Amino acid sequence: MIDALFGSKTRVKLLHLFLNNPGKSFYVREITRLIDEQINSVRRELANMLEVGVIISDSSENKLYYCANRKYTFYAPLRAIFADNGGESKPQSTVKAMVSWQNELKKLIGLRLAVAAGVLVRGSASRVDLLLVGSTPQIKVDTIIKQIEKAEGRELNYAVLSYEDFYYRMSVRDTFITQIINGTHIVLVDADRILDKGE
Repeated sequence: MIDALFGSKTRVKLLHLFLNNPGKSFYVREITRLIDEQINSVRRELANMLEVGVIISDSSENKLYYCANRKYTFYAPLRAIFADNGGESKPQSTVKAMVSWQNELKKLIGLRLAVAAGVLVRGSASRVDLLLVGSTPQIKVDTIIKQIEKAEGRELNYAVLSYEDFYYRMSVRDTFITQIINGTHIVLVDADRILDKGE
Protein backbone atom coordinates (compact mmCIF):
# COMPACT_ATOMS: atom_id res chain seq x y z
CA MET A 1 0.00 0.00 0.00
CA ILE A 2 2.61 2.55 1.10
CA ASP A 3 4.92 1.40 -1.74
CA ALA A 4 2.24 2.32 -4.27
CA LEU A 5 1.62 5.66 -2.58
CA PHE A 6 5.29 6.68 -2.61
CA GLY A 7 6.23 5.19 -5.97
CA SER A 8 8.52 2.25 -5.17
CA LYS A 9 9.68 -0.14 -2.47
CA THR A 10 13.23 1.22 -2.74
CA ARG A 11 12.06 4.80 -2.19
CA VAL A 12 10.06 3.78 0.88
CA LYS A 13 13.11 1.99 2.33
CA LEU A 14 15.27 5.05 1.64
CA LEU A 15 12.77 7.34 3.35
CA HIS A 16 12.75 5.02 6.38
CA LEU A 17 16.54 5.04 6.49
CA PHE A 18 17.06 8.79 6.14
CA LEU A 19 14.14 9.96 8.29
CA ASN A 20 15.13 7.67 11.17
CA ASN A 21 18.75 8.86 11.00
CA PRO A 22 18.32 12.61 10.41
CA GLY A 23 21.85 13.58 11.42
CA LYS A 24 23.63 10.71 9.71
CA SER A 25 25.12 10.51 6.20
CA PHE A 26 25.42 7.36 4.09
CA TYR A 27 27.28 6.51 0.89
CA VAL A 28 25.70 4.50 -1.93
CA ARG A 29 27.18 1.05 -1.29
CA GLU A 30 26.47 1.38 2.43
CA ILE A 31 22.85 2.24 1.61
CA THR A 32 22.46 -0.77 -0.70
CA ARG A 33 23.64 -3.07 2.12
CA LEU A 34 21.42 -1.45 4.72
CA ILE A 35 18.20 -1.57 2.71
CA ASP A 36 19.06 -4.71 0.70
CA GLU A 37 18.24 -3.27 -2.73
CA GLN A 38 20.08 -3.22 -6.08
CA ILE A 39 22.60 -0.40 -6.52
CA ASN A 40 21.04 0.86 -9.79
CA SER A 41 17.64 1.14 -8.16
CA VAL A 42 19.16 2.95 -5.17
CA ARG A 43 21.06 5.41 -7.39
CA ARG A 44 17.94 6.15 -9.42
CA GLU A 45 15.84 6.85 -6.33
CA LEU A 46 18.59 8.93 -4.70
CA ALA A 47 18.71 11.10 -7.84
CA ASN A 48 14.92 11.53 -7.69
CA MET A 49 14.99 12.41 -3.99
CA LEU A 50 17.85 14.89 -4.52
CA GLU A 51 15.89 16.60 -7.29
CA VAL A 52 12.81 16.90 -5.07
CA GLY A 53 14.96 18.16 -2.18
CA VAL A 54 14.08 15.58 0.47
CA ILE A 55 17.77 14.65 0.79
CA ILE A 56 21.04 16.50 0.24
CA SER A 57 24.48 15.24 -0.74
CA ASP A 58 28.06 16.07 0.13
CA SER A 59 31.40 14.58 -0.92
CA SER A 60 34.12 13.49 1.49
CA GLU A 61 37.20 11.29 1.00
CA ASN A 62 36.24 10.65 -2.65
CA LYS A 63 32.80 9.36 -1.64
CA LEU A 64 29.41 10.97 -2.15
CA TYR A 65 27.34 10.97 1.04
CA TYR A 66 23.59 11.48 1.36
CA CYS A 67 21.49 12.59 4.33
CA ALA A 68 18.00 13.87 5.13
CA ASN A 69 17.36 17.53 4.32
CA ARG A 70 15.88 18.85 7.55
CA LYS A 71 15.07 22.16 5.82
CA TYR A 72 12.86 20.42 3.25
CA THR A 73 9.34 21.92 3.24
CA PHE A 74 7.61 18.60 3.97
CA TYR A 75 10.30 17.17 6.27
CA ALA A 76 8.07 17.20 9.39
CA PRO A 77 5.06 15.41 7.86
CA LEU A 78 7.31 12.84 6.15
CA ARG A 79 9.08 12.17 9.43
CA ALA A 80 5.69 11.75 11.10
CA ILE A 81 4.93 8.99 8.58
CA PHE A 82 8.29 7.20 8.45
CA ALA A 83 10.03 7.80 11.79
CA ASP A 84 9.82 5.23 14.58
CA ASN A 85 7.36 7.18 16.69
CA GLY A 86 5.45 8.63 13.78
CA GLY A 87 2.34 7.51 11.97
CA GLU A 88 -0.58 5.72 13.49
CA SER A 89 -0.17 3.90 16.78
CA LYS A 90 -0.51 0.15 17.07
CA PRO A 91 -3.78 -1.31 18.34
CA GLN A 92 -3.86 -1.69 22.12
CA SER A 93 -4.03 -5.50 21.88
CA THR A 94 -0.84 -5.52 19.78
CA VAL A 95 0.93 -3.26 22.25
CA LYS A 96 -0.08 -5.58 25.12
CA ALA A 97 1.25 -8.59 23.18
CA MET A 98 4.57 -6.82 22.63
CA VAL A 99 4.89 -5.92 26.30
CA SER A 100 4.08 -9.53 27.22
CA TRP A 101 6.82 -11.12 25.08
CA GLN A 102 9.34 -8.43 26.03
CA ASN A 103 8.73 -9.21 29.70
CA GLU A 104 9.17 -12.94 29.03
CA LEU A 105 12.37 -12.22 27.13
CA LYS A 106 13.82 -10.36 30.11
CA LYS A 107 13.23 -13.44 32.29
CA LEU A 108 15.46 -15.69 30.16
CA ILE A 109 18.27 -17.07 32.30
CA GLY A 110 21.69 -16.31 30.87
CA LEU A 111 20.48 -13.57 28.50
CA ARG A 112 22.82 -10.59 28.69
CA LEU A 113 21.79 -8.57 25.64
CA ALA A 114 18.71 -8.45 23.42
CA VAL A 115 18.37 -6.04 20.50
CA ALA A 116 15.24 -5.70 18.35
CA ALA A 117 15.48 -4.42 14.75
CA GLY A 118 14.10 -5.32 11.33
CA VAL A 119 10.35 -6.01 11.29
CA LEU A 120 10.13 -5.45 15.06
CA VAL A 121 11.24 -1.81 14.85
CA ARG A 122 9.57 0.67 12.57
CA GLY A 123 12.06 2.28 10.22
CA SER A 124 14.74 -0.36 10.64
CA ALA A 125 16.43 -1.63 7.48
CA SER A 126 18.11 -4.54 9.27
CA ARG A 127 17.70 -8.07 7.90
CA VAL A 128 18.00 -9.35 11.48
CA ASP A 129 14.87 -8.87 13.60
CA LEU A 130 16.24 -10.00 16.93
CA LEU A 131 19.77 -10.39 18.26
CA LEU A 132 20.19 -12.39 21.48
CA VAL A 133 23.49 -12.57 23.34
CA GLY A 134 24.28 -14.88 26.24
CA SER A 135 24.20 -18.49 27.33
CA THR A 136 20.44 -19.09 27.29
CA PRO A 137 19.46 -22.75 26.55
CA GLN A 138 18.36 -23.19 22.92
CA ILE A 139 15.04 -24.75 23.96
CA LYS A 140 14.20 -21.58 25.92
CA VAL A 141 15.18 -19.42 22.94
CA ASP A 142 12.98 -21.49 20.62
CA THR A 143 10.04 -21.08 22.98
CA ILE A 144 10.32 -17.30 23.23
CA ILE A 145 10.86 -16.94 19.46
CA LYS A 146 7.64 -18.89 18.79
CA GLN A 147 5.84 -16.67 21.27
CA ILE A 148 7.10 -13.50 19.56
CA GLU A 149 6.26 -14.83 16.10
CA LYS A 150 2.74 -15.62 17.24
CA ALA A 151 2.33 -12.14 18.77
CA GLU A 152 3.74 -10.40 15.70
CA GLY A 153 2.04 -12.67 13.16
CA ARG A 154 5.20 -13.35 11.14
CA GLU A 155 8.40 -15.38 11.14
CA LEU A 156 11.52 -13.73 12.52
CA ASN A 157 15.12 -13.69 11.38
CA TYR A 158 17.09 -13.96 14.61
CA ALA A 159 20.63 -14.60 15.73
CA VAL A 160 22.01 -16.01 18.98
CA LEU A 161 25.63 -15.30 19.94
CA SER A 162 27.72 -16.09 22.97
CA TYR A 163 28.78 -13.07 25.00
CA GLU A 164 32.44 -13.63 24.04
CA ASP A 165 31.63 -13.86 20.32
CA PHE A 166 29.51 -10.70 20.42
CA TYR A 167 32.10 -8.74 22.40
CA TYR A 168 34.85 -9.77 19.97
CA ARG A 169 32.75 -8.95 16.92
CA MET A 170 31.90 -5.55 18.36
CA SER A 171 35.55 -4.82 19.21
CA VAL A 172 36.64 -5.46 15.60
CA ARG A 173 33.59 -3.61 14.22
CA ASP A 174 32.23 -6.72 12.52
CA THR A 175 29.83 -5.76 9.69
CA PHE A 176 27.04 -8.03 10.93
CA ILE A 177 27.01 -6.35 14.36
CA THR A 178 27.62 -2.76 13.25
CA GLN A 179 24.77 -2.86 10.74
CA ILE A 180 22.38 -3.75 13.55
CA ILE A 181 23.79 -1.40 16.18
CA ASN A 182 24.33 1.59 13.86
CA GLY A 183 20.89 1.21 12.31
CA THR A 184 17.51 1.83 13.90
CA HIS A 185 17.09 -0.58 16.80
CA ILE A 186 15.71 -0.97 20.31
CA VAL A 187 17.75 -2.38 23.18
CA LEU A 188 15.44 -4.67 25.16
CA VAL A 189 18.04 -6.11 27.55
CA ASP A 190 21.57 -4.91 28.30
CA ALA A 191 22.56 -6.47 31.61
CA ASP A 192 26.20 -5.33 31.42
CA ARG A 193 25.55 -2.01 29.66
CA ILE A 194 27.89 -3.23 26.93
CA LEU A 195 26.37 -1.00 24.25
CA ASP A 196 26.97 2.06 26.45
CA LYS A 197 30.64 1.03 26.66
CA GLY A 198 30.87 0.45 22.93
CA GLU A 199 29.38 3.77 21.88
